[in-house]
Amino acid sequence: MPDTRQQDGGERPDIRLVAFDDEHEAPFVAMLADPDVTRFTPLPWPVPPGYAKTWRQRYDAHRPARENFAIEDCADGRFLGIAVAPHVDREARTAELGYAVVPEARGRGVAVEALRQLTEWALGLGMRRVFLLISVDNTASKTVARRAGYRFEGVLRQTYSRPGVWEDTESWSYVAPDPVPAPRGGLVR
Repeated sequence: MPDTRQQDGGERPDIRLVAFDDEHEAPFVAMLADPDVTRFTPLPWPVPPGYAKTWRQRYDAHRPARENFAIEDCADGRFLGIAVAPHVDREARTAELGYAVVPEARGRGVAVEALRQLTEWALGLGMRRVFLLISVDNTASKTVARRAGYRFEGVLRQTYSRPGVWEDTESWSYVAPDPVPAPRGGLVR
C-alpha cells in the first residue's frame, strides 16, 4: 500500500514500535542481507548464521540496559525494520538509540517516525539526553536525525565500528527539553 502522507509538517507514516519477537526474526535476517544495513550498522561481516537469535538473546539478557523493537506497519503488521536502544544508562539518564529499515520502507518517513517514537519512549524512561552515532558516510541517516529533531554535535574520529573497522562517526543528540516533533503512532508492549 503506497503511503501518500507527507513526513514533514503533514501526516506521517502509520507505524508502531513493538517488542521484537519470534515473528520478526525471519524478516530481520532478510534485512541483514541489505548492503546498506551491513555497511552502516555494527554488525559482524559477514553476518554469521544464527546471528539474529544471538542478537535478540543479547538484548533480552541485558534489559533494562538495552532494548530492541520491531517497526511495524499499523495497517498490516508488516515488518519495516528495527528501532534499538543499545545503551541505556538510567543513572546518567542517557541512551544511545539506533534504527534500520528495510529497503522498501525507505524514503517514506518510516525511519523518522520510528526515531520520534523511540525518542519518546526514552524520554518516558526519564532520559535527559539521547544520542545517535552515525557514520560520516551515511547521508540518509543524518537526514533522518535532522528531521526527527536531533542536533549535530561533532565528529568522533576513528571509532571502533566492528572487528577490524574504525571509522569517523558523527554524534547527533536530543536533549530534553529540545523540541522534537511528536510521534504519530505509539509504542505497543
